[in-house]
Amino acid sequence: MKLPEVTRIYQNHTFDSTRWRNFVPRDDDIVISTSYKSGTTWMQNIVAQLLFLGQEEVPFAWDVSPWIDTRLNRPIEEVMAYLQKQTHRRFLKTHLALDGIPFFSKVKYIVVAREARDVFMSWWNHYSNYVDAAYERMNNTPGRVGDPIPRCPRDINDYWRTWITRGWFAWECEGYPHSGNMHHTQTWWDFRHLDNILFAHFNDLLVDLEGEIGRVAAFLDMAVTADQIKIVAQAVSFTALKRRATADPEAAKDTWREGMATFFNKGTNGRWHNVLSAEEVTMYEKTATKVLAPDCKRWLELGRAAFR
Repeated sequence: MKLPEVTRIYQNHTFDSTRWRNFVPRDDDIVISTSYKSGTTWMQNIVAQLLFLGQEEVPFAWDVSPWIDTRLNRPIEEVMAYLQKQTHRRFLKTHLALDGIPFFSKVKYIVVAREARDVFMSWWNHYSNYVDAAYERMNNTPGRVGDPIPRCPRDINDYWRTWITRGWFAWECEGYPHSGNMHHTQTWWDFRHLDNILFAHFNDLLVDLEGEIGRVAAFLDMAVTADQIKIVAQAVSFTALKRRATADPEAAKDTWREGMATFFNKGTNGRWHNVLSAEEVTMYEKTATKVLAPDCKRWLELGRAAFR
């Protein structure tokens, strides 16, 4: 059976996929891979709650689950040393497509995806609220490859027309100036038959959070009761996560105008209906049809409901 291989290098103002060359896996590692603004933090905290179930204080995912491929935080040597010291089951975050990350047959991969138009709305809130210090960090941290990230356009519709038709990397055609949301999903979807990859969808997390938590627990070979699943679901509700993340009002003020209150914005889907014109929706259809296989497109738009 053919396994995924690294065929691309992702390096820009935020990414450096070559950092993964330093990674030494453990057989029970968990890697959470998402396109940006697709439920990354949500899934990280679901996994954290499951792994530390029963402890008096479950750590917030960011405190124990590093983002390997960002070049903006700690040097990779420090990240690897930190991971080496962890004695609990490790879980990591990546925003890389599968063509840019090494694949290990004994590692468990959870892929979380979200419909591209919903990703765009969440990304717009993220991008349009960057402060000067955020641009300074992305563009002037040593090691950047390629152009600096540009300032966010002022008009959301102008930006949509760029985001949905232009990629940052030569092999992508959407997602500028970050990376391709749809390309990310398709690279993983091509290997959905592998039993160490689990697909989760933002829609399904919204509609059936407890059911999705149960699926994740089963995939990770964790025995949990219905009552324990309810406890986890309460701990990872949007309200609960936002409350924890915004406990320090100054947190992330060096990235967004309102700090973590910007990062945890709405947690909802469908807002694009009131923003995109019929012509702009047609632009989405054209790009989605180009990037996605038909079954992947249906799933990315609807989640599990696409196949009922």
